[in-house]
Amino acid sequence: MDNYKIPPQTRIGHVHLKVSDLQQSLDFYCGLLGFDKVMLYGDQAAFISAGGYHHHIGLNTWQSKGAPPAPEYAPGLFHAAILYPERKDLAVILKRLIDEKYPITGASDHGVSEAIYLDDPDGNGVELYWDRPKADWPKDENGDLTMFTHRLDMEGLLALVHS
Repeated sequence: MDNYKIPPQTRIGHVHLKVSDLQQSLDFYCGLLGFDKVMLYGDQAAFISAGGYHHHIGLNTWQSKGAPPAPEYAPGLFHAAILYPERKDLAVILKRLIDEKYPITGASDHGVSEAIYLDDPDGNGVELYWDRPKADWPKDENGDLTMFTHRLDMEGLLALVHS
């Protein structure tokens, strides 16, 4: 193999999910998480975004209408991650999830980020997170990144909602 490197400005642009019930997924992603519905593609697909982008998430029932969730212990998507711009934004969605009594499957401090984990109605994993500034990322004595998984300070995070 040659030494090709992907350009450092490359980003993952969107995720497209197979869902069993389009309206149920719209209720979750738009109704609960607050995404905007940009476009419906008949009654089989929808494109949703934050901030007017053409779409961050595509939802479709083309091969999955009425189907059960994919098996948990099979190859496939582990989770789609949604990056919030500020820590306070993560706090606001955490409070919303708690107020709506939506099940949270995990919450972690990874050193580089803080994350809340949940499943969408089809069992697709969803990570809601914010990144710490790069200068604050944990590094060892050699300057190598040392990510970890610690308990998320949910009380400290929620205190931002009232500040």
